[in-house]
Amino acid sequence: MRLGVPALVLTLLTGAALAHGPTPQKVDQSIVIAAKPDAVWKVVGDFAGIGTWHPDVTRSEGSGGNASGGRRKVTLKSGGTLDEGLDEMNAAGRSYAYRLSDPDLKALPVSSYSATLTVSPEGDGTKVEWLGRFYRGDTGNEPPEDLSDEAGRTAMNRYFADGLKGLKAKVEGKAAP
Repeated sequence: MRLGVPALVLTLLTGAALAHGPTPQKVDQSIVIAAKPDAVWKVVGDFAGIGTWHPDVTRSEGSGGNASGGRRKVTLKSGGTLDEGLDEMNAAGRSYAYRLSDPDLKALPVSSYSATLTVSPEGDGTKVEWLGRFYRGDTGNEPPEDLSDEAGRTAMNRYFADGLKGLKAKVEGKAAP
């Protein structure tokens, strides 16, 4: 049987659509803190210091400091670890970018992520924005519910929001939520 050009194109497009893998997901969380940007950066600007302000973190161990290539291993209270590498630190601009090295689906149901944390003036206080881009935990065409795009978005949004609330509480001198 010989297919005409329109039928062949339709067949190829249908096959391509069925073979489509995961799409990148994004999360964007921010919070305003009643403190000057330098005071906030003093707390959040230590890449390996996340354990001092993030309430979901049991421990954070770092190597390489705040230079590109620096590393941190973050142990979560819920179980699992995040092995992250620092891509870029811009202390003057109060921002850094980092990425997950090896996934731990017990920690977060994502296969990879990159994130940027930025501290900037906002009125009399400071805005901290945490942006992340990631892929779901199961990158196959039909992931189980606990490793889906939605599961990844929910977990990353919760992790970022909890962290920002913890940072606000620490900087403002209040009890963590």
